Amino acid sequence: AMYRAKAQGKNSYVYYDADMHAAGMERLKLEGDLRKAIARDELVLHYQPQVDTVTGDIVGVEALLRWQHPEHGLVPPFKFISLAEEIGLIADLGNWTLREACRQLVELQEQGHMLAKMAVNVSPLQFNDDFIHEVSEVLYDTGIRPSSLVLEMTEGIAMDNTQDVIRGLKNLKALGVSLSIDDFGTGYSSLSYLSRFPLDDLKIDRSFVIDFDKSEADASLVTAIIAMGKSMNLQLVAEGVETKAQYDFLTRNGASVIQGYLFSKPLPIDELRELLKPGYFTQQINELSGQGLRALKTDTR
Repeated sequence: AMYRAKAQGKNSYVYYDADMHAAGMERLKLEGDLRKAIARDELVLHYQPQVDTVTGDIVGVEALLRWQHPEHGLVPPFKFISLAEEIGLIADLGNWTLREACRQLVELQEQGHMLAKMAVNVSPLQFNDDFIHEVSEVLYDTGIRPSSLVLEMTEGIAMDNTQDVIRGLKNLKALGVSLSIDDFGTGYSSLSYLSRFPLDDLKIDRSFVIDFDKSEADASLVTAIIAMGKSMNLQLVAEGVETKAQYDFLTRNGASVIQGYLFSKPLPIDELRELLKPGYFTQQINELSGQGLRALKTDTR
């Protein structure tokens, strides 16, 4: 009851009931299982494509961690990522994700698939000198080209000591990897750090993409982010794109790399291979832009 009261914001009270005990026992078991998940080989990666709307090619993928629990099946990330951060396991999960994603990208490239970028998420709790050493080791051990690895940071990384963060980011850049801010626009200090951090990519947060047609402020913010990113020579990726209206708005305003369910959900590597064929999404893009319809009318004249 005390922990439940604290979770609700403190300065409150909660009466104990049996449901709390059941929830607590469930969490305790989940915690124990999560500690064994890596050793039991229960973790898997799914990949969501980032599509170039000019060429129709997949120019990158984002690696997303999944937990294939032997009893509960596929456990969604929101159920175990925050738990991993609370119990100090996020570095282990993050390092496993980094190494496996790099290994699988090298495997795909050796099989002849043209995939230029692998994006891997980095928790603010994971970002330290040990992590930089881990990245260096992974690059060496897997043989991945450093320029193929994109490390996606959240804006939460800017909440720590800024000088230490800048030093760490510069050390990563020295390894040759690319750096991206994952949820740009959702924090409080975006403009203050954007010019000081050695970034390569900028991801437009899905919350703005989803609500662009419901809020004039969100729509204006998205166009401003695109303009600002281009003025700073940053590569832009719009995530969470699910509808034609969102696609039209983003591409009309200059965002040409799209990630979201409009093109594909996150896929296991075996299903991803089929989508890596050159120009796989060209027909869908033509249909979205109306070019397919125009071409049909031209052919019938």
